[in-house]
Amino acid sequence: MRARWALPLIFASLFASRSPRAEMSAEEQARRAKVVATVGSKTVTVGELEDRLATVPRFQLATFGDSPDAIRRKFLNDVIVQDLLLSLGAKEKKLDEDLATKHQLDRALSSATLRAVRRQIGVASAIPMDDVKKYYEENRSRFDAPERYGIWRILCKTKEEAQEVLDKAKKDATPKNFEALARDHSVDKATYLRGGNLGFIAPDGTSNEAGLKVDPAIPKAAAGVKDGEFVAQPIAEGENWAVVWRRGTIAPSKRSVEDAAAQIRDTLWKQRVEAAQKKLEDDLRAAKVRDVNPDLLRGIDISTSDGNIVPRKRPGQVAPGKPVPSTQPK
Repeated sequence: MRARWALPLIFASLFASRSPRAEMSAEEQARRAKVVATVGSKTVTVGELEDRLATVPRFQLATFGDSPDAIRRKFLNDVIVQDLLLSLGAKEKKLDEDLATKHQLDRALSSATLRAVRRQIGVASAIPMDDVKKYYEENRSRFDAPERYGIWRILCKTKEEAQEVLDKAKKDATPKNFEALARDHSVDKATYLRGGNLGFIAPDGTSNEAGLKVDPAIPKAAAGVKDGEFVAQPIAEGENWAVVWRRGTIAPSKRSVEDAAAQIRDTLWKQRVEAAQKKLEDDLRAAKVRDVNPDLLRGIDISTSDGNIVPRKRPGQVAPGKPVPSTQPK
């Protein structure tokens, strides 16, 4: 029973002294600045140790000991000191000068920067409801959708040709036959190779397929038949005539702003993160990138005859595909 009561007290003592640095007294700042360990040229202060401990989940802290003092000592020795020792060892071996290591360090710093941007934006759940409502009104069609019909359509040049195609389609009402008829007769070259599949069409002729819209007469005609049925007569569509096959239906949907709030907040959060990341990148590019010489890029040979990318061989590196030389005496 003592252990069950001890852990909350341990955690309370570990986190009790944490407060924003701006509100710290001079005495508190001096306490945090005291050095608790020196490793080579590196030092560890009380404040650094406290800040690192603050990032560890409370349940995980219990694995370092059963008292505040034990946790602090083990975390200092097994985590912070070990990290500093390995860092110093890496510098002595000049691992930071290795090309692959430099790349990994750059990627780690890049990822940390993006995480910092996300922290500045905050969490999605904190986005105000007024922003959610504004997005909902501006994108009402995403949340308030009418009934839509899955339509396959063959667009023919003349009414006579369309009627002939319709008769053939009715005799063999299978997707395979309809796809063959579409390939042979449809003048709509954007859809003829997929059997004239227009996707799900709203009453205004818009499709769930990006960039696709048809004459509203097509869904209006499809509304007069059941799923799986052909529209009885070819439908005029501009200068052409359409054979229409209703393949399915999506029922109308209406989501309130409250129902869609979580989805909207997630969308707004992603938009804001992307905008912040782009602004940061644009600002850094304008301030840091200079002396770019595209002509020199053309002189870098990185491809083989089959188009595969091959890394440039570094001094002392074994060429790709070559066996590693043996170091054993012959």
